[in-house]
Amino acid sequence: MRRREFIKALAGSVTVWPLAAQAQQSERMRRIGVLLPAASDDPEFQAWLGAFLQGLQQLGWSIGQNVRIETRWATSNAAGIRKHAAELAALAPDVILAHGASTVGPLLQITRTVPIVAPVVGDPVGAGFVDSLARPGGNITGFISFEYSMAVKWLELLKETVPSVARAAILRDHSQGSGTSQFAAIAAVAPTLKVDVNPINMGDADQITQSIEIFARSSNGGLVVTASGAAMRHRDLIVKLAARHKLPAVYYERSFVAAGGLACYGPDFSDQYRRATSYVDRILRGEKPAEMPVQAPTKFALTINLKTAKALSLTVPATVLARADEVIE
Repeated sequence: MRRREFIKALAGSVTVWPLAAQAQQSERMRRIGVLLPAASDDPEFQAWLGAFLQGLQQLGWSIGQNVRIETRWATSNAAGIRKHAAELAALAPDVILAHGASTVGPLLQITRTVPIVAPVVGDPVGAGFVDSLARPGGNITGFISFEYSMAVKWLELLKETVPSVARAAILRDHSQGSGTSQFAAIAAVAPTLKVDVNPINMGDADQITQSIEIFARSSNGGLVVTASGAAMRHRDLIVKLAARHKLPAVYYERSFVAAGGLACYGPDFSDQYRRATSYVDRILRGEKPAEMPVQAPTKFALTINLKTAKALSLTVPATVLARADEVIE
């Protein structure tokens, strides 16, 4: 009888322990929300998200085992971003990874408690997202995409690549403080480069089309596209207009050049997504974003599209090609 009771008890323990282990595993499961202002087939965002997921794995987080990822490809539509932001916040994840001001802003309107890490964000202090870079103070931290002095390099690159440029249209989002600040930095150095600069406000597609068409009526012109969600939203249109009007253009991010733009110089966003993994990891282990300083980029890349240069009848100077991290042919 005792032996029979022992076997019965042992059988019961075999049943109970796996259930207990499952419950324990369920308790260890963490949930990460991801909000991206792009379509799910966007190759650049796919690569950046891949860098983030790879970084998570290297830090011991395995999807389906101890972490669950809720990804929302919200496209660049503002209404769609707000909708997906509300959906993610309602899930109450342990942390949300959000790209740029166009996603961070809507998220902060919905929640001031769910931790947010931005792998890329323009001016979080100016936008009111954080108290300071050193001590964010709220529920968001992350990595800035550039300092305003970066904008100067875009005009310098345009002039060095196309020395004949005497006029430059500066496309900016005038509704954002970062847009006016980037233009101010460019305008300050333009006289030393002997380039007249003209701001073009990025409103809707028709406004951008009309403004660039008017600018292109005079010769020796070029474009500089400053960093903003509006520029990303109208990326394909801007690249198309630059090609149509034979305007050499310098951008802040590689996807513009991959789409047919001439050149870009800016931070390596894949690197910033990898670095964001460390902040997400720390938050999942109990730290607060309020005390994690917002960091600056550490890796930058210059990309040249020689196919586009040929279409514009340009010969890219050897000095520029020698510095290029990537040449698209």
